[in-house]
Formats: sequence, C-alpha cells, structure tokens
Amino acid sequence: MSTARTSRFRAALARAGGPALGTWVKLPVMESVELLALAGFDFVVIDLEHSAMNLETAYRLIGTANHLGMAPIVRIPNLDGGIAQRVLDAGAEGIMLPHVDTVGQAEAGVRAIRFPPLGARGVGSTSRAGAWGAMDRAEYLRYGQEEAVFIAQIESAEAARSAGAIAAVPGVDALLVGAADLSTSEETTEDDPRVVELISQTIKACAAAGKPIGNAGAATGRSVRAAIDAGYSFTMLGNDAGLLGSAAAAAVREGRAAGQEG
Repeated sequence: MSTARTSRFRAALARAGGPALGTWVKLPVMESVELLALAGFDFVVIDLEHSAMNLETAYRLIGTANHLGMAPIVRIPNLDGGIAQRVLDAGAEGIMLPHVDTVGQAEAGVRAIRFPPLGARGVGSTSRAGAWGAMDRAEYLRYGQEEAVFIAQIESAEAARSAGAIAAVPGVDALLVGAADLSTSEETTEDDPRVVELISQTIKACAAAGKPIGNAGAATGRSVRAAIDAGYSFTMLGNDAGLLGSAAAAAVREGRAAGQEG
C-alpha cells in the first residue's frame, strides 16, 4: 500500500471561500464526532487538555473522524509520557500544543512530533497511522513529516511577543491564539486594548512568517466574519457540548413560547 495521503486540514486551509471551520470536542462519545462530520465541519480538535476523556476514547474519536472524512486534530495537555507520538500513531492529522511561550518550547514540540532528522518521534508503522503495517514505511514517514500538522497555541503576552519566531520554527505549521488565557494572564479581559494589540501583533507576525493562524470564537456568522476580518485562516466555532446545549435551549424556548400562544 503506497498511495500518498494528504492532510484534509491543510486542504481546508488552502480552499478558497473563507476560513477552515472547526470545533472543539469535549464529549467522550463517537456520536458527537459523527454529528459534527455530518454537519460539514472541516476539522475537529479533540480536547485532552480541558476534558476528562482518556487516550483510548480519543483513539476512537480519531477513527470516527477519519472514517467520515473530517480532519481530527488532538490538543494534548503537554508533551509528557510520549502522548504526542501515541496520538499521531492513533491516526490524528496533527497535534495542538497549549501554552507555547518560547521558541525553545516550540522546538521541543517539533522534536516530539516529527521524525528524524527534524525531530525524535519513533517509528510505529504497524499502528493505525501506518494502516496496521500495510502502508509502505516511506509513506508513513512522509506523511508524518510533510502532512501531519503542529499547531502551537499562543496564550500569554510572552508568547504573543515571540509569535513570529515561534511560527518560523521549522516543523511548526500554524498558530492558534488563545485569547481567554492570554487576557487572564494579563489579569484583564479579552477586549482590553492591550490584549487586542497583542493579538493583532501576533496575527501580523504569523503572516510575516508565512504561516496560517486561527482562533476560537462563537458559533455565529458574526464571529466568523470577525475572524476573517482579523486575518485568521481557520476558526473554532464553539464546542460540541455548547452546540448541543444551545440547540436544546433554543428548542425549549420555542416549545414554551408555542405552548403559551393563544
């Protein structure tokens, strides 16, 4: 088996007509990922930082997304325990690493995610990522080096000021601005002019480095329009739990209103 694979996330970034659309997955159920794929999302970020799901659950969600043609990215909490390698061999299209504040931390991420000589990831071609050994090892290695994505999260003033240098690290493919953590680290709110300026600087620095940058926003057209205007090339529309909760709340409101008519 030697057919070359391509990253669906990269393809969504390259597509004309607006930003790539994704959402966070917080719920540890395959049906959540299935519904998001049916809705037409380009990618999901399976969240191992801010959810209680374990690695085996993430493994099943990755498989569901791949089977349905939607790109699965996994946000890992840190680089401990070889989790990046395990998630990639489980079939993830890429890794999102939170709290990348320095070039050194970005380089550590690259070492964990890329094969030699760029990194130090071990070869596990008998995993799902290598079609259980049916894929040519050369293709397994090529995909890991050239197609799998590494997204570094910018979540502090230090990170924002270093964004250009972080984006320029070989093996870093994209940045994502974490405005909530960035503003919290500055003990203020996301609309504080200082935070707005730090984010603007980050977007400009990333563009100068020739790398895409994304954000996390609300699941509204207005939020997506704001992301486009700001210069983001991919954006997160809420999360699966929030989308379910909003739809449920809207259904109840409409049902109560209908019951009170007349």
